[in-house]
Amino acid sequence: MSKLKVHNAMWPGLVGKEEGTDHPPISLERMLELTANSEVNGQKYDGVDYFLFHPHTDPDASEDDLRKIADLIASKNLKVGTLVAPVWPGTVGGPAFGSKDDRDNFVLAVEKACRVANIFKAHGVRDYGAIRIDTAGSVEDWAKDPAANTTLAADTIKRAAAIAADNGERLAIEGEICWGAIHSWKDTLDLLEAIGLPETVGFQADLAHTYLYLLGYNAPEHALIKEGHTDEEFWPAYRSMVDKLRPWTIDFHVAQNDGSVHGTSAHDKTGRHCPADDPNGKLDIVKCSSEWLKDHADRKIKHICWDGCMFSNELLEEQQTWNTILDTMLQVRDAQ
Repeated sequence: MSKLKVHNAMWPGLVGKEEGTDHPPISLERMLELTANSEVNGQKYDGVDYFLFHPHTDPDASEDDLRKIADLIASKNLKVGTLVAPVWPGTVGGPAFGSKDDRDNFVLAVEKACRVANIFKAHGVRDYGAIRIDTAGSVEDWAKDPAANTTLAADTIKRAAAIAADNGERLAIEGEICWGAIHSWKDTLDLLEAIGLPETVGFQADLAHTYLYLLGYNAPEHALIKEGHTDEEFWPAYRSMVDKLRPWTIDFHVAQNDGSVHGTSAHDKTGRHCPADDPNGKLDIVKCSSEWLKDHADRKIKHICWDGCMFSNELLEEQQTWNTILDTMLQVRDAQ
């Protein structure tokens, strides 16, 4: 059996959620409860991946307050894995290819994430995982000067990487079609090569988002298949894309996608995350995951995480949702 740990993400309780609407944020306590209560054939989640922002966490919280959060997570027999740095405008950060202030704030967001990581490590609740980032800038803004903006983003992330390395952390860039310079598989590869720090900066692959890479949704020139493709067309294209990005992949999200886009606010028009058993899902989750996870130990991948970003609150509040996801995650783990 694979030694990969199985995690659930906490940010589906936050991303795309708004106070005063019919989809308000779901508390950290409730997300942990739903995770801890999940069980399939006597097996449970090993841990959670965690977004470092309000209302779950103040990124400037005191060490005492952060240790209380660590105590809460540990009390559920869960570990913390990858931490999501608050790199976006409106949190701590700003676009990695934005103004000087934006870029300085991006680096500051990573610095704050490393501080929390160290407190969690000292506590004992965290001993693996990465710091997750993206470029925090729109495709439209990046496209105004692609070469210059990719260079700016690379320089900003190199600065952040130096801080991460000093703290024993790695940065994982999650490929999403809504963020400039990582909106296609080719642009992501170009950015990773421009950064050129494979020991410190890698790729976080997400099944839902990378399926949209294949279709070239925000970069038609990089499309490898068309909508309505057959399995015979899908697998050679998928393996070609994965083969290029797998060597950089240091963190992994299990997910499902129905071939459409979805989102709110800054996360508009990104890969739709569907339930694990969605009849419209386009992906053989276990088989697709195995393509990314070949030789995962060589890239120091110690856990996998489910991403149910922007699920409805109704779906998130159903315990069976998380049991079904856990069952799928265990299948992915056991296939490795």
